Amino acid sequence: MPDFDFTQRFLFDDTDVRGELADLRGSYAEVLAKHPYPEPVAQLLGELLAAAALLVGTLKFDGLLVLQARSSGAVPLLMVECSSEREVRGIARYHAEQIPTDAGLRELMPEGLLTLTVDPAQGQRYQGIVELQGDSLADCLSGYFASSEQLPTRFWLNADGRRARGFLLQQLPGERLKDAEARAASWEHLVTLADTLTAEELLGLDNETLLHRLYHQEAVRLFEPLPLRFHCSCSRERSANALSSLGHADAEQLLSERSGLVVVDCQFCNQRYEFDATDIAQLFAGGGSEEPSTTRH
Repeated sequence: MPDFDFTQRFLFDDTDVRGELADLRGSYAEVLAKHPYPEPVAQLLGELLAAAALLVGTLKFDGLLVLQARSSGAVPLLMVECSSEREVRGIARYHAEQIPTDAGLRELMPEGLLTLTVDPAQGQRYQGIVELQGDSLADCLSGYFASSEQLPTRFWLNADGRRARGFLLQQLPGERLKDAEARAASWEHLVTLADTLTAEELLGLDNETLLHRLYHQEAVRLFEPLPLRFHCSCSRERSANALSSLGHADAEQLLSERSGLVVVDCQFCNQRYEFDATDIAQLFAGGGSEEPSTTRH
């Protein structure tokens, strides 16, 4: 098993189905280290991290993928970003007093919506929304693809606070199997076998063992793993740009309200960026062309 977080693609040689496996430990640990999440919240956030990794391994784009779940319940927000450079970060918002130790998705995120956004570096932004229906995030994501015009896709997700794992199957356009009934039967067969996968198996087995256990009678080709890592895209420059967007007058007013020091906190990684009167003056000098001092962060 690689000593880094990764996704790994596999392909069934005799039918038009491909798959993807995701394994996140280091990046999952980095996300959890930023905030003291209760166990049920850490599990949901891990599952969403694994889902984003699977989708980045499946979709072809240059830019940013964002998965965001919102609800009226104890967990009003789950948000994960994964770039085409395979850098992930995530955050959750929760009401600690409302979270039982054994709560699941239905209890924690009632009346919820799941939004999938692909924000390419060039081209048109794409966004799809689906209700958080089902007993798990995997059910919701599978339902999203079933209700869209995209290729049939199924998800299996698990996380336990230490390891986040994802398993995906996707039906491809017909090349090997032209007969519609044969294609449908093959897809159903592979999905049915994947449905026997337990959380213990997904979290405890390496990819080769897992695929052999499920599909030892199938011709499965496993490709080389592709690494993932935690990385927060915040920076002092981005924080300065956010202040600049307020306008000079509002930035000065904010500086006055904050006793001469504006602090911008990154919600994802807890990094703090501080701006004093000199920084604000430099920010708007010459129409805002100059950057503030980089000596504080």
